[in-house]
Amino acid sequence: MNIERDYTARLLAWFDRHGRHDLPWQHPRTPYRVWLSEIMLQQTQVAVVIPYFQRFVDALPDLSSLANAAQDEVLALWSGLGYYARARNLHAAAKRCVELHDGDLPRDLEALVALPGIGRSTAGAILSQAWGDAAPILDGNVKRVLSRLFGIEGWPGTPAVEKRLWGIAASLLPDARLADYTQAQMDFGATLCTRADPACAICPLQDGCTALREGRVAELPSPKPGKPLPERLAHMLVIEDESQRVLLQRRPSTGVWASLWSLPEHADIADARHWFERHVDGDFDAARSGDAMVHGFSHYRLRIHPHRIAGVRPRDAVGDNGDLRWAARAELKAIGLPAPVRRLLEE
Repeated sequence: MNIERDYTARLLAWFDRHGRHDLPWQHPRTPYRVWLSEIMLQQTQVAVVIPYFQRFVDALPDLSSLANAAQDEVLALWSGLGYYARARNLHAAAKRCVELHDGDLPRDLEALVALPGIGRSTAGAILSQAWGDAAPILDGNVKRVLSRLFGIEGWPGTPAVEKRLWGIAASLLPDARLADYTQAQMDFGATLCTRADPACAICPLQDGCTALREGRVAELPSPKPGKPLPERLAHMLVIEDESQRVLLQRRPSTGVWASLWSLPEHADIADARHWFERHVDGDFDAARSGDAMVHGFSHYRLRIHPHRIAGVRPRDAVGDNGDLRWAARAELKAIGLPAPVRRLLEE
């Protein structure tokens, strides 16, 4: 197999038979729907994204409606999908498009990359799928396929390796069917040339694959140099008043779960007691401590210790101000909450 000559034709032939042709953002395929799907698919599998995508476009069907939406509405629609910076960047980018691009996504690589939350690969996916433009992509699936096919050494996240992979990706672009080709690359890596247990026996590229020929499929791409994740402790207060409303606190505008509603959280139980006694009337010593919950982030693990305190009396200072609010259980579905917090409240 001549990789440069045969790669595109074989990949598209495989896609025609085995690729995904009925994804909701493909029908209709508009720049807005393609962009939204690409942001949602960052670090998230297709099967998880589909219901969130449908719910999102039902509520906010176009860029204008997204730009005009309140941030709380956007975060509520995103709630449970994780990596909430994606939602905040999506919202900010929509507003920027209204300000700078007459309410449309720009059909230009540099202009797209200048928008919040859009990197070079995402921009390439938008250009190729929305308009059929010749633009390479280099997401995790493509990095894995190219690293194995061409026998590229080194972790793909390093600048030198990434630059080499970008060059290969650009050199393989076909003259036509750019939208299908982009989808084919993502599907191929996600369903056949997978990280673990790739289906090499039925791979249409097997006779040109360096990793298969050299018995190095499990080694490539080279893994990121690892180190143990640090663990942080959080005491979360599940405070209910006499009407069974829950006290929520808005997260800071930066950092983990930025701007989402969450539960009052403290690293130290003494600080949690002090905060409780300043904000509500109740008996902190009556708190029931539940089992710890561990939630993983990319750079650390959060061990959450919940403390449930029922029957408290709200203080006037706690009314629905900017950072604190009481929420009835029926309201929680419409409020943007971090996934582990939602699980705590549902228990």
